[in-house]
Amino acid sequence: MALQCGIVGLPNVGKSTLFNCLSNAKAQAANFPFCTIEPNVGVITVPDERLTKLAELVNPNRVVPNTIEIVDIAGLVKGASKGEGLGNQFLGNIRATNAIIHVLRCFDDGNVIHVDGSVDPIRDKEIIDTELQLKDLDAVSKKIQKVEKMAKTGGDKDAKKAYEVCNVVKTHLESGKSVRTAPISEEDRVFIEDLFLLTEKPVVYVCNVDENSVTNGNAYVDRVKEAVKEENAQVLIISAKIESEIAELESYEERQEFLNDLGLQESGVSQLIRAAYRLLNLGTYFTAGVQEVRAWTITLGFTAPQAAGVIHSDFEKGFIRAEVIKYEDFIKYESEAACKEAGKLSVEGKTYVVADGDIMHFRFNV
Repeated sequence: MALQCGIVGLPNVGKSTLFNCLSNAKAQAANFPFCTIEPNVGVITVPDERLTKLAELVNPNRVVPNTIEIVDIAGLVKGASKGEGLGNQFLGNIRATNAIIHVLRCFDDGNVIHVDGSVDPIRDKEIIDTELQLKDLDAVSKKIQKVEKMAKTGGDKDAKKAYEVCNVVKTHLESGKSVRTAPISEEDRVFIEDLFLLTEKPVVYVCNVDENSVTNGNAYVDRVKEAVKEENAQVLIISAKIESEIAELESYEERQEFLNDLGLQESGVSQLIRAAYRLLNLGTYFTAGVQEVRAWTITLGFTAPQAAGVIHSDFEKGFIRAEVIKYEDFIKYESEAACKEAGKLSVEGKTYVVADGDIMHFRFNV
């Protein structure tokens, strides 16, 4: 399943620097590539030590990691919701994404002039939020007009419910709040899913800080955390300057040494990718054979047939059973044959819920 994140932010907040770091294979786990589909779209590999360890044991012909598409969404200015600047293109690009990476400037630097003359991440956040909320308000208002007559005169229960839900969302947007925090149940969100609302998308806030604040943050970061505490959002502290320095290092070992010297466990880029997975409730299962060791992205809670369908729809339609080895068992016994001999391979049916890290082999008949 293709996962796409849109990266947004005002000019001079560090968005382009961060995108360029994401666009550089050196910033990622060892030996996995990055490629550009379009000038503003890159495919980045998902760092996963489990895949590397499986490949070391199996020694396959090829290794295929999970990937995420990162879209650099440019052209946002005040008035974008009304088509100012590259507004329509910006909003079209963001509508196609699964999640939003919102970069906020949380550092002082007299050499980097802010577009509004001063550093204020909350103001910056509100500028972008307002443009997205106005676009959503327009979409919701149009749907209300469309369903109002059916809701008030006919016996169409769905139209009546859609009318009610849309009015709750409209009031919420008019108060300057995003749809993701609207007081409606998950079940009722089905009545607005056809609108692909921009402010309903899950968001990761990236606080771009100076090198001294990368471990513990600063006063700007504290303000951001306070401002977004009611949202379904994560806040990451990343230094785009540090990430750009990491991207210039030649080897994986050099990059790890650089991170160790700064007291960091992993790069900000890796943190960002993991955060996107958590935000979207995603997990990974593996297939492992001599031809290929591969990671597959699933939504957590998928059953075995649904997981099989990620490989090919025929696998789901003709699903018979799944042979499953837990990742920890495969690492302990070091091969599929040894796991079988130790009784660590289980045969599962259609109701089996796939766990993150499962190594799976599907039997199917079409």
